[in-house]
Amino acid sequence: MNTAKQREFNSNTKFEKAIESVRFKKLMGEKKRFIIPLTVLFLILYFTLPVLTSFTKVLHAPAIGDITWVWLFSFFLIVMTWSLVTIYIKKSAKFDKMAAKIIEEEFPERAENG
Repeated sequence: MNTAKQREFNSNTKFEKAIESVRFKKLMGEKKRFIIPLTVLFLILYFTLPVLTSFTKVLHAPAIGDITWVWLFSFFLIVMTWSLVTIYIKKSAKFDKMAAKIIEEEFPERAENG
C-alpha cells in the first residue's frame, strides 16, 4: 500500500474510532435533545398562523383597537424566531467546545496544526 492510501486508511480508521467514542456519542445525543424539540416547536408555531388564518376566524378578532390577533401572533413569531436563533447560537458554542475537545483527544496531530 502506498503512503497516500495508507494515510487515508489510517485517517478513516481514526474517524471511525472517534465516531464510536463515548464523548462523540454524548455530543450527538445532546445536540439531538436540543435541536429536535426546538425544531418541532418552531414548525408547530410557524404553521399555526396560516392554518388559523385560512381555516378559522380565531385570529381575525380585534385584540387592541383595530389590531387583530393575526398581527400580534405574527409579531410573536418574529420575536420567537430571533429568540430561538439567539438560544441556538449560544448553545452551539457549547457544542463547538465539546467537538474541539473530541478532536484534541482523538486527533492530536490535527489539534496541533489547526
